[in-house]
Amino acid sequence: MNDIRFPAEWEGCESVLMAWPDLCTDWSDVLDMVLPEYVEIIRAFTGAGLRVVLLAHSRKEVELYFSVLPERLHIIECEYNDTWTRDYGPLTVERNGRLRALDFGFNAWGLKFASDRDNLVNLGLRNRHFIEPAIYRNERDFILEGGSVESDGRGTILTTTKCLCSANRNGGKSKEELNEILAQRLGADHVLWLDHGALIGDDTDSHIDTLARLCPHNTIAFTGCRDMDDPQFEELLKMRAQLTLFRTAEGEPYNLLELPMPAPVFDSEGNRLPATYANYLVTSTHLFMPVYGDKQKDTLACQTIRVAYPEHEVVPVPCRSLLLQHGSLHCATMQIPENIFNPTVYEY
Repeated sequence: MNDIRFPAEWEGCESVLMAWPDLCTDWSDVLDMVLPEYVEIIRAFTGAGLRVVLLAHSRKEVELYFSVLPERLHIIECEYNDTWTRDYGPLTVERNGRLRALDFGFNAWGLKFASDRDNLVNLGLRNRHFIEPAIYRNERDFILEGGSVESDGRGTILTTTKCLCSANRNGGKSKEELNEILAQRLGADHVLWLDHGALIGDDTDSHIDTLARLCPHNTIAFTGCRDMDDPQFEELLKMRAQLTLFRTAEGEPYNLLELPMPAPVFDSEGNRLPATYANYLVTSTHLFMPVYGDKQKDTLACQTIRVAYPEHEVVPVPCRSLLLQHGSLHCATMQIPENIFNPTVYEY
């Protein structure tokens, strides 16, 4: 039996790791739009009792946007390229009952953008003892983004072929090779490979957290598309068909929960952006749903996800401006369980 367990996201977290958009990032041209949303996101998290550990180039720049900093907001000044902490933040596993923070390599979604500073964030947190060296594990010889893998906490991982088998990440390894690596690093003994599914405007090569999410009680919530004229229709229909064929480790079919397709969102040049309700963040008590300013669809998404999480408080969080850099709520956050961050982090 594998002694490594990759906890499910809904098992809970104590902190959320984020990074502040500023002039040093690709957000520089739209700061007036995105920063108010970041403030709302941080207030939603801290209001729900979570701590937010916020990477920032300058503490003073963050303070300008808050009349009073939330008590549970903790700022760490450090260097980074971009704000998508989901994909370069530490992944947490249990090994023989003890938590470990895994630092995988990050190369900006297959060498698409600069990532030299992002790739050093976790090591920097370790060197400054925000993550204790005894907890930190160097896995940087393998490229793995947090948004590319979903876990049920019981050995099953859901991922996409297009992303993990990418030649620009780990040399185009086969599913068989990757199954072995995921078993060794994340304790996976049942890997579900999604071969279909893509959103227009997505830079990640079909991260699973834009398409389908593992939920409690053998449920998969997925991005649906009912509009036959939508250019995404055929690919998402193939994805849905494949999801019906997936089986649990015990051989049972999954309960499928279709999330609505958000109304199309475009940038100033008319390019469609990858809006999706699958990009939510869930804790043991709350589910934070990205919403995009379409009252009907936003409400339907919040109502639908309650089927999978009937005991959770569903909190809608405005994320329309996050789409301008081709991500959303889950992309901008990494859940951190209790006892991963050294308590000294909260003095910052």
